[in-house]
Amino acid sequence: MAASYTILFFLLCSLSTAFCAASDSSSACRTAAQEVIIRIWVNGTEGENIQGLGALFGGTLPVHEKEGIRLPAIIPQPVDCCSNLSSEVFTQHQLSGSIAVCQRGVCDFSTKAEVAQSGGASGMLVINSEADGLPVMDCPHTKTLNISIPSVVVTKSDGEVLSKALAGGSSVELLLYAPVRPVLDMSVLFLWFMAVGTVTCASLWKGLTVCDKIEGSYSQLSQKESSETDEDDEEVVEINVMSAVVFVITASTFLLLLYYFMSSWFVWLLIVLFCIGGIQGMHNCVVSLVLSKWRNLGKRKVNVPVFGNVSIFSLIVLVCCFAFTVFWAAHRKASYSWIGQDILGIFLIITVLQLAQLPNIKVATVLLCCAFLYDIFWVFLSPEIFGNSVMIAVAEGDNSGGESIPMLLRVPRFFDPFGGYNMIGFGDLVFPGLLVAFSLRYDNEKKKGLANGYFLWLIAGYGLGLLFTYLALYLMNGQGQPALLYLVPCTLGTIVILGWVRGELKDLWNYNVEDQSPTNNSSGRSSTDKVDGVSETNDIEVQSPLSM
Repeated sequence: MAASYTILFFLLCSLSTAFCAASDSSSACRTAAQEVIIRIWVNGTEGENIQGLGALFGGTLPVHEKEGIRLPAIIPQPVDCCSNLSSEVFTQHQLSGSIAVCQRGVCDFSTKAEVAQSGGASGMLVINSEADGLPVMDCPHTKTLNISIPSVVVTKSDGEVLSKALAGGSSVELLLYAPVRPVLDMSVLFLWFMAVGTVTCASLWKGLTVCDKIEGSYSQLSQKESSETDEDDEEVVEINVMSAVVFVITASTFLLLLYYFMSSWFVWLLIVLFCIGGIQGMHNCVVSLVLSKWRNLGKRKVNVPVFGNVSIFSLIVLVCCFAFTVFWAAHRKASYSWIGQDILGIFLIITVLQLAQLPNIKVATVLLCCAFLYDIFWVFLSPEIFGNSVMIAVAEGDNSGGESIPMLLRVPRFFDPFGGYNMIGFGDLVFPGLLVAFSLRYDNEKKKGLANGYFLWLIAGYGLGLLFTYLALYLMNGQGQPALLYLVPCTLGTIVILGWVRGELKDLWNYNVEDQSPTNNSSGRSSTDKVDGVSETNDIEVQSPLSM
């Protein structure tokens, strides 16, 4: 059960490993296009704002909304705005003091703007009817331009809303302005703390939820109580070299299936799987944490058909988790839904990092290097083969019917006038998190402190890798970044360099907890000890973390 659950999770989170944050979009020719907010009124009633991208030529739009002018929108004839000035229906009277709404195609953008301006328009809005994206309206160098009106392009889906309203005879008014994005939105820091905190908490989870120990081992009384009140321990999946390679091949195949067959029902399937995993993750975390402090809560049981005797407390928690998840699924498009998604995601990540473990850094190197190459290929190199970035196309979900893949943590950009989210994929937490968790187990087995151990250094490396990711996102004008490009060197590189400097690299490379377990148990007593003067066989075996 644990193996299939973990493998399924790895496949799902592989879809989002490249997305540490939501991609930002960013009278002479300009070097950078203005990002534009378009406010819409239909028959005097304000609708939902849309976003566009300004041209590299023509007039500039005001930065502040109060400086903008509310103008009527008109669809000229012909709708492509490519006719010459002799057209009978394209007259000065028709477009005077309005915004011409033109369809993309036939002629270049600058020609459309010249025709619209000569017709008396105060601005031009181009609907990208050929694809759902925002192309850059370049400034041609082959001719001299004399364009003073601002020009903006909007996506096909947003433009269709305007076209339908105008075709139906409604009065449509537009107000265009181009606010400046803040250099740093506080949501980035919030997401950074959430990601680092999740990896840290997941690594420390066993220590936070384990029962009290006596002289390094469980007492027999604790062992008996545990067997009465706790459910069977979850099977732990030990990742090996072969499974690491197979994962990348399987994940790539699954990603291509999504790329070619993306649809709303496919995304809905992922949402259902996310909900199931979220319920199980939240239930496991809440129950284990509470019972580690108040073990008596798990003693009262009730007989449930099919499942048999079940702890009443566990059943109550399960019902609450189910209700929480259903509420999130029903309101997943609400402005506050990110909170529920992040809570479910964090519990799911913590649970997976308890079920899957790395035995040594040899396996960690294979897994992380494969994930590193996987991330880079499907973000940066796939456009050379498939025409565009497969990873980004799947994340944007052009054919998903408005649904989005939930396998990521996200935080809204609170102070960004354009809105949107900063995001980080589950894979960007799970893959480095496996190595961080291994470092903590290694430190505990070797009885290392924070300073001379590896755990603290890897947490710092993970945090630094995230900072580099967001810095690259900013320097590259919001182009989606494969976060593992920065996280793998900062985590795997840290433990390899530290191990080499300390002379422990060979031990880290071939480390196996079972090989480190002595013949005697951890308390130093032999298999037959005297307890209260009576010789007895010790029932408590030394178990490695991989077998617990």
